[in-house]
Amino acid sequence: MISRLLRIKPMSMLSAEAGEQGEHTLKRSLGAVNLITLGIGAIIGAGIFVLTGTAAANNAGPAVSLSFVLAGITCAFAGLCYAEFASIIPIAGSAYTYGYATLGELVAWIIGWDLCLEYGFGAATVASGWSGYFTALLAQFHIYIAPQFTATPGAKLVFFKSEWMPLASLPSGIDGSLLPHATGAFNLVAFLAILVVTSVLVIGIKESANLNSVIVFVKLTVVAIFIIVGGWFLIKHPDLATHNWHPFIPKADGHGNFGMNGIAVGAASVFFAYIGFDAVSTAAQEAKNPKRDMPIGILGSLVICTVLYIIVSTILTGLVNYKALNVAAPVALGIKVTGVSWGELLVTIGAVFGLGTVMLVMLLGQSRVLYSMSKDGLLWHWVSAIHPKFRTPWISTIVVGVLVAVMPAFFDVEQLSKLVNIGTLLAFTIVSAGVWVLRVRRPDLPRPFKTPLVPLVPILGIISALFLMTRLPLFTWKVMIGWLLFGLIIYFSYSRKHSKVQQMKNAQAAD
Repeated sequence: MISRLLRIKPMSMLSAEAGEQGEHTLKRSLGAVNLITLGIGAIIGAGIFVLTGTAAANNAGPAVSLSFVLAGITCAFAGLCYAEFASIIPIAGSAYTYGYATLGELVAWIIGWDLCLEYGFGAATVASGWSGYFTALLAQFHIYIAPQFTATPGAKLVFFKSEWMPLASLPSGIDGSLLPHATGAFNLVAFLAILVVTSVLVIGIKESANLNSVIVFVKLTVVAIFIIVGGWFLIKHPDLATHNWHPFIPKADGHGNFGMNGIAVGAASVFFAYIGFDAVSTAAQEAKNPKRDMPIGILGSLVICTVLYIIVSTILTGLVNYKALNVAAPVALGIKVTGVSWGELLVTIGAVFGLGTVMLVMLLGQSRVLYSMSKDGLLWHWVSAIHPKFRTPWISTIVVGVLVAVMPAFFDVEQLSKLVNIGTLLAFTIVSAGVWVLRVRRPDLPRPFKTPLVPLVPILGIISALFLMTRLPLFTWKVMIGWLLFGLIIYFSYSRKHSKVQQMKNAQAAD
């Protein structure tokens, strides 16, 4: 029984799937540049525009830059393992596919189901943040959407300084009861944003990737301007930076935050920001030359974004005291300090574009994982149905898009965003272990890209990911376990009976 659950997917089957062509297969249209920008599109978004301020204010203080270093190191170990797998197994599905090839079907199901949770709640959370930035952008041009349709049901809003904002975000000393107020009913902005992104993904991956490349260029320009303007201001006002960076590692508060432990907690909380390079691997079956381009896309996007995170977080905590950074738009607050009048508008525009591409890549990743699971017989056939014209998994993309769109429209997903971190870290753990296992089982396998220092790098990847998982709240563990138990019901009632790997083994046994 156990041996059946841990049956691996043969490399010969994976190689055959990688070579499939025709109208019922995904279209190979992505080059190395597309893949790098795909990763940057997911990584540069909520991490810089939202999470940097939150992690600094609540967890690490100015040492949030060290949190990004720790998170980046953990990602580097996992990224090297992802790159090897992506060059060997150029199939859509990411960690799910890699787990299937090395650790067995049950492990593959668990990680595939986990990735669905990761990408779904991730996109929903980002949509909620995007809604706030978009309405703030319109407000700067004196265009207002009815506030009831910009927040989740029951959310309290007030009109302050020419824009609607959450009551909890009012500066201290301002009496909200004296301001115009409203109550959220349905976040229509977030709902429509997800539907628009879903439509783009249905039309085609090449079109989605090209749009993403343009937007990535825009938001990288915005980030560069923040670095130049903010950095130059700190050079001219060193006393401000000295004041705000002291103490660089605030004293522990007795609740697990600040101090050395706060740096680790901060790293776990910002891991949401690093989901991007994981999503790159889900597009392996749509890469023109995956054996060469996938490692470039994964490692290239990871290195670029980690460096940018460290620089931006250092400048931001120099411009603004970390205690004041627990706001929806910390980077906009930071550039406001410089006195550059157009800076806040520019950063808001960058956030709108940035968070938009994060939604696109997360929904792309989720639909491709579901596609792979369906092709293996673990999910219903309609999940992998390919549109005859667009050559995309259109039905599953639409179904997922509608379900994800409902989440930020009706539910407060702020707390659930932490589930993305635990899901990502679990995926990293399995991929790191998988590389080690495959080296032992198939040392003769051609590897266009080889992870260095095996088994040291995979072991460090496993240990660092598990360590950060222990820094996350108990709530995330409970929800993840509940989600996985629900998935196991589907696995044992449907997937195990329809699995192509199980059917192949049974046929061989019969012969």
